[in-house]
Amino acid sequence: MSAPTDSLPAGRFLLSSPTSCAAPAPAPEEPVRVVPLVIAAILAVGLSWYVWASYGGKFGLLLVIGLFLGLALFHSRFGFTSAWRQLVAVGNGTGLRAHALLLGTAATLIALIAGTGTGLFGVTPKITANPIGLGLFAGAAIFAIGMQLGGACASGTLFAVGSGQSTIVLTLGGFIAGSVLYTWAYPIFTGWPQVSGFLLADHVGWWGSWAITIGVLLGIVVVTRVIQARRTPPPLGSVPTARGFARVFRGSWPLLVGAVVLAVLAAAVVLVSGGTWGVTFAFALWGAKLLQLLGLHPETWEFWQTSSNAKSLASPIWTDKTSLTDIGIIVGAAVASAAAGAWKIRAEIPWRTAVAAVLGGILMGVGARLAGGCNIGAYLAGISTGSLHGWLWGVFALLGTWVGLKIRPLFGLGNPKPTDSVC
Repeated sequence: MSAPTDSLPAGRFLLSSPTSCAAPAPAPEEPVRVVPLVIAAILAVGLSWYVWASYGGKFGLLLVIGLFLGLALFHSRFGFTSAWRQLVAVGNGTGLRAHALLLGTAATLIALIAGTGTGLFGVTPKITANPIGLGLFAGAAIFAIGMQLGGACASGTLFAVGSGQSTIVLTLGGFIAGSVLYTWAYPIFTGWPQVSGFLLADHVGWWGSWAITIGVLLGIVVVTRVIQARRTPPPLGSVPTARGFARVFRGSWPLLVGAVVLAVLAAAVVLVSGGTWGVTFAFALWGAKLLQLLGLHPETWEFWQTSSNAKSLASPIWTDKTSLTDIGIIVGAAVASAAAGAWKIRAEIPWRTAVAAVLGGILMGVGARLAGGCNIGAYLAGISTGSLHGWLWGVFALLGTWVGLKIRPLFGLGNPKPTDSVC
């Protein structure tokens, strides 16, 4: 049994709670993967220089922010899929408490930025609330089922692909396919019942919005600690890591550190672009551009005929905010994983795992577009800006996670159990 939480320092109190046994000691890191590291580093520097020189500092900086997002996501192994799975399956709320820290820190920084109208490159922060309705509820649940089958969320898919996880490449392919499927069938998904979004700042100001958000997040911390204390689940597993200062570059970061760094970077996206961090619109855009290369005409579809979407499709991906941060995440994660000795491609994938990966990706692609965002564009962006849709997305994603856990065994995928040594 881990040490009683009353004796823990304040920082660990936020992210710790009793577990059935002590977490295993992390193994030493493996040797640096030199060739992947050199290739990834050249890509990181070369792409940053190209975008900055060709399209300007705003777009170049967004790519650099994406690189750091990839580094932080890999080093902290910051999970949304695993956090919900661990909570629902065995009651381990460590991951969800890390979400609370991420969301609270991001909410604080975004309140400062939006509340003062601060922005770089002449931009003014524009924070809006997504509509609330059947599309949001169904999309969040479908997305959550998909991420439990695909093995990663939106941000997790990107950093896993960058770190050489072969199975998640299939998930990304399904993700893009599902996004394209939604844009093709867009008329079917429009007109669903919904009401206008609700932004706390419109009613109580940015600091009132911040105070309410922090209060709810603290409540979630308390509730998850109570659940975990009652169920005493297995601890989280440990990953190989370096020691001392080298851990910054070659090791696993504590979840607390990862949460704070990711929050700072999410706020940086707002500061540079004027909008919140998102992931999944780029998948629809990449899929449409690929179809154009193949001689097809997705630009004639209703989805791509709206003014903003048509502009995105007609422009280079290097001027699309979401594409820049997504590409940066993949390359940044490749740099981090190669430096940590963890970049490896595994050619053998069980067929049921492969089917689950593709199917999960397709469900996430459809679900994200239907809900107007994913775990980043709806959950993180919504809650950190005081939009009600973010909280509702999280509730229905938890319900979808429960369904996804019931389906995973059909594809040979395991779920955490109370008798496991780690979850």
